[in-house]
Amino acid sequence: MNDRSLHRTRDELAEFLIRQRQRLTPADVGLPGTGRRRTPGLRREEVAALAGVGLTWYTWFEQGRDIQVSEKFLLGVAHALKLGDAECSHLFLLAHGRPPPPEAHQGGSVTPAIQLLLDELRRPAYVLNLRWDVVAWNAGSDALFGFAAREREARNLLRMIFADPALRRRLPAWSEETPRLLAQFRYDFAVAPEDPAMRALVRELADLSPGFRRIWDASTGELARRGVALLLDAEGEPRAFRHETLIVDEHRHLRMVLYFADAEGCSA
Repeated sequence: MNDRSLHRTRDELAEFLIRQRQRLTPADVGLPGTGRRRTPGLRREEVAALAGVGLTWYTWFEQGRDIQVSEKFLLGVAHALKLGDAECSHLFLLAHGRPPPPEAHQGGSVTPAIQLLLDELRRPAYVLNLRWDVVAWNAGSDALFGFAAREREARNLLRMIFADPALRRRLPAWSEETPRLLAQFRYDFAVAPEDPAMRALVRELADLSPGFRRIWDASTGELARRGVALLLDAEGEPRAFRHETLIVDEHRHLRMVLYFADAEGCSA
């Protein structure tokens, strides 16, 4: 990047930070009002305090000076300014030239509109984050997997498949299915190999399941998929599925997995 591009980026960063600071009021961030202000929005010292960073360093950062800041600094500023996922990503791109770390967006929910879409679907569907926590689902997928009856910590698709004996008994093709699921998870893991949450999940599954350890260490090169292809329903009848995956939120790595009955002829 040439000097002119760097200068332009720093100007854009300064304009972005000032605009975000000016759109907030003290009440928006839980601060008491201090009467009428000469300029709109929060003061720099208030943003610095909320972000847990030094006032001088934040001032230089907002001015677009040529200083180096850490991911922790940027995440603190994003939190103080109440930035959404897209705005947080824009901040990181301006300051670091790359998106924020995936752990910044380990979202635990979807928007009401996405939940409404799930509820209106006539087929099973759920939403996974990068570590395969099930963060949203509809009645069709709940009937298959029983998401609602599980504690939030246990609502991880890989943990369910590898460490829940009751679900495993309902997977007649478990040995064929699991390498394909882990092939997909390998791609997701590669997005954030140093993410503590991702590494903790792999360690947990390795402790819980010899089958996971064997497949994870083997790297068989199977066809990757995010969904289960053959599952016994509540009556013990086998149901075969194909799947499609839709991006729900690219910044938080949220994916919706839709289940199509195999007879519907959906593409593999």
